[in-house]
Amino acid sequence: MSKLKFGTDGWRAIIAKDYTVDNVARVSSGTANWLKSNFNDPSVVIGHDCRFGGEMFAETAAKVLADVGIKVYLAKGPVSTPMVSLGTLQQKASLGVVITASHNPPDYNGFKLKGSFGGPLLPDQVQEVEDLIPDTNTTELEAISLDRLVEKGSIEYIDLEDMYFKHVQKHFDMDAIANSDMEFAFDAMYGAGQDIMRRLLPDITFLHAEHNPGFDGQAPEPIHRNLMEFSEAIEMAEGEINCGLAVDGDADRIGLYNSKGEFVDSHHIILLLIKYLVEEKKFDGKVVLAFSVSPKVKKLCDLLGLEYEIVKIGFKYVAGYMVNEDVLLGGEESGGIAIKGHIPERDGIWMGLTIWEYMVKSGKSLEQLIDEVYEMIGEFKFERIDLHLEEADKLRIMQNCADDKYTSFGSYKVQSVEKIDGFKYYFDNDEWVMIRPSGTEPVLRTYAESKDTEGAFAILKAVHETIQS
Repeated sequence: MSKLKFGTDGWRAIIAKDYTVDNVARVSSGTANWLKSNFNDPSVVIGHDCRFGGEMFAETAAKVLADVGIKVYLAKGPVSTPMVSLGTLQQKASLGVVITASHNPPDYNGFKLKGSFGGPLLPDQVQEVEDLIPDTNTTELEAISLDRLVEKGSIEYIDLEDMYFKHVQKHFDMDAIANSDMEFAFDAMYGAGQDIMRRLLPDITFLHAEHNPGFDGQAPEPIHRNLMEFSEAIEMAEGEINCGLAVDGDADRIGLYNSKGEFVDSHHIILLLIKYLVEEKKFDGKVVLAFSVSPKVKKLCDLLGLEYEIVKIGFKYVAGYMVNEDVLLGGEESGGIAIKGHIPERDGIWMGLTIWEYMVKSGKSLEQLIDEVYEMIGEFKFERIDLHLEEADKLRIMQNCADDKYTSFGSYKVQSVEKIDGFKYYFDNDEWVMIRPSGTEPVLRTYAESKDTEGAFAILKAVHETIQS
């Protein structure tokens, strides 16, 4: 059988093609082998999101692990990735497993690994697990009774949502948010964030907050083109909704809207969070960001006296710093952000509540808060376009980048290049473009920043014409 490999964030594959019960059992066997070689008395927290077959695949993993003597805490019903990470930490478990493909299209599912510290398992350890995955499935799943394992206590059901609910209540003034004059909206994208938000803030406006494992045929990624209905609903409310929060399928990524229904990207969210945490919460620490994040964040960090570090793309690289150093915020362009005072894990709901708390406590609109950031670092706009290319074309373009063949893109002359993870080309006037292949999807990602939206799209147009010529 084919080798199963972990990408930027776990193993992902198309359901019924490569994502099968047998292959989930193989990955679970590799996970079990790793646990038994690294822990004397290992235990695992397992949860699944709202995707098709999630419960079946989670039970498959639970059976494989429990059958070889590993204690399993199994979530009942869909849960978010941050719930599994928090549960892993609070249960003092050796590992967390999430059956999710996060923001990928609905025909995908996946297998994420979480460390005992409550965040993504670190890259070296993920590689160790991958190396231990057997070539074929030798576990006789039909011979393993889930009910018997539950009776024996080898598998124990756990309420991860309640654990997370109590954690949020402890760290946020939920009454202040719920009873403020501001109105909020939440788009669950049919994902695992829907139930917990109904418990936390039952009176806000909800969209796509029901069970739909096919996600209405759309990838549950909280980017503007996937959230047009949400954007229009906020715009039509004519200012009555002050801010809209969207999260992806497993609720670890954030999307945000202002009162006009305009999308607020993760670069701006990161800037807002840093400003709030430093100026209002009086926190400090290092800021650790993925290579694709705007250099404007470094400008704010310099103004606030914060140390700043750039890492490769993939939150597992950020998590290593959060575990070992004093980190204020870790984040990536794709909407995955973690902050001090919570677990070292991306959490879309936690970040959204922090922004709402900022708005409520300051009495200012999201637009006003962003304007205050602009006063410090200047206005900017960011855009991303994913190119669906043949593999040969993708490889050719990346080789051209590696060979320094691009010295200009149309009228945009390259002033300098960074090559930490992909290729970031800097132009005049604080403009830049970045080119890199996705680690989770068959696309070439292109990112651009300019002083306005038109400028960012103009850069992307020039880049696409150059690299595809």
